[in-house]
Amino acid sequence: MTTSPQLENFKTTDFWFSDGNVLLFVGDIAFKVHQGQLVRHSDVFRDMFSLPQPVSETIDGIPWVHLHDDPSDVLHLLRALYDGLYFKKPTAGDFCAISAVLRMSSKYLIDHLRERCLARLEADWPTTLLGWDKREQQATVDTRYNPREHFPHPVLVIQLAQELGLDEILASAFYDLCRYGPRKIAIGASVGPALFPHKARTQAQASAQPKCSPANPHGTVQLRLEKPHLHATFLGREAGQRFLADFIQRELHGRAISDNCANKSHANGHHCRESYYFIMLNLLRAVSGIATGRDADPLFSLSQAVEMLSRTDFSDGTRQCGLRICASCKEDFSFVVGRARKEAWDLIPEWFGLREKSVKPGAEGDKVEVTS
Repeated sequence: MTTSPQLENFKTTDFWFSDGNVLLFVGDIAFKVHQGQLVRHSDVFRDMFSLPQPVSETIDGIPWVHLHDDPSDVLHLLRALYDGLYFKKPTAGDFCAISAVLRMSSKYLIDHLRERCLARLEADWPTTLLGWDKREQQATVDTRYNPREHFPHPVLVIQLAQELGLDEILASAFYDLCRYGPRKIAIGASVGPALFPHKARTQAQASAQPKCSPANPHGTVQLRLEKPHLHATFLGREAGQRFLADFIQRELHGRAISDNCANKSHANGHHCRESYYFIMLNLLRAVSGIATGRDADPLFSLSQAVEMLSRTDFSDGTRQCGLRICASCKEDFSFVVGRARKEAWDLIPEWFGLREKSVKPGAEGDKVEVTS
């Protein structure tokens, strides 16, 4: 005979309905909810409640069950089932609910919630270059780029993807992470306790500061990548920088003018060659790390190279002006940049060891694998 839990030993939440007909005990939390609400959406719960429970194993005549889940995950699941999963304005803070509901909906086979969570994750961590560019625009408000306002720290996403086998979002997450400086990549994510499950929080705190202390009043902890993933991040960062350096050497260093260059009659296209040289110097700043904030972001650097073609806020020492490049050379260069960005995007999984490298005939390359 199973001993019934004692209600006085458990905390309760707002999911304690007077007309509830099932008790859920999760960790030190008790929920009193409606079987019908759970059974309606989940075959797992339907099977769980299909067998009648002896009266001797009820609490005040109400059946009960222990769930071996994180209490905060169950709370988010109940909120989604009762109130819906809606976000008025997507922010990074949504990740707490999304990750919890995705974890629970995957376990309890609640398809509509799982699909909604996956759709949001795939929008925030795209699998296409078009989706990535849209994401970056969303993170830029009035020329201020602040991705952490809109999207969670990529370390959190990488760990969730590894936990649930969401391989399709890993490339975006690793790429986002590699744009930090090496020190910040190694430090990881400094997050509040609510952003990841109790079990992970306990493990993280074992090697971090106490939950609350004068130096850490909010109980935040550092969540770091495991060494194989950290290694892959640094290798991917290096590969991205190498890609941009190769592009500069191949497409900008001593670049020839277009066959239809309108400036060809003026010192053999001097204005267009000068423009290429100016763009090359600015891209070299990104490779060398002189530019701050986005210095390991070849996709952004390449798009900036195209934007330079149309900008009019450069200075020649006396006035503001634009590059004096002709339309034909501008079109040719825009084409090669677009092609390079597409190539870079396709290579990102290889940079981070998520896909085997394509080795050209007669060449040898190192293979880096990230294991779950």
